[in-house]
Amino acid sequence: MSEQDTTEEQTTSADQTAADQTATDQTDANTSATQENEAGQDGAAEQRADSPAPKKTRTRKQSTARKTRTVELTLTVTGTAEGEWQAELTHSGKRVVQGLQVPASAVSKAAAELHQDISEAIETVLYQARQQHEEKLAELEAEVERVRKALAELES
Repeated sequence: MSEQDTTEEQTTSADQTAADQTATDQTDANTSATQENEAGQDGAAEQRADSPAPKKTRTRKQSTARKTRTVELTLTVTGTAEGEWQAELTHSGKRVVQGLQVPASAVSKAAAELHQDISEAIETVLYQARQQHEEKLAELEAEVERVRKALAELES
């Protein structure tokens, strides 16, 4: 082995030793930093356990949507057995319209527009009213026929 080879080996050995020392120093520094960090966290945890945690106040973000404004309107439709219908409108407890005469056909159409269940209930009432009117009409027609016969007898 020549003198130059020996010098290269010593230089390489010295470089390797310096690199190993630097790596060891970095590992030691990382280890001590980790230990300090853990100790700091333990201390912070102990402080949190001793003192009450501050309450987080969360502020609400204001909504950009418009608030829905509700309007209370009550429509009352009242029918009689004779087929007469009346409407009453109330706004927030105050009567706006009272005793307004409404035709049965308008009540039927309005009910059909609102909902099928409402329409069926009102149609049942209207059907009963129709039957009563037909019975009354039949009675009146029979009476008219009797009166005509009586009149015809008087003229002869």
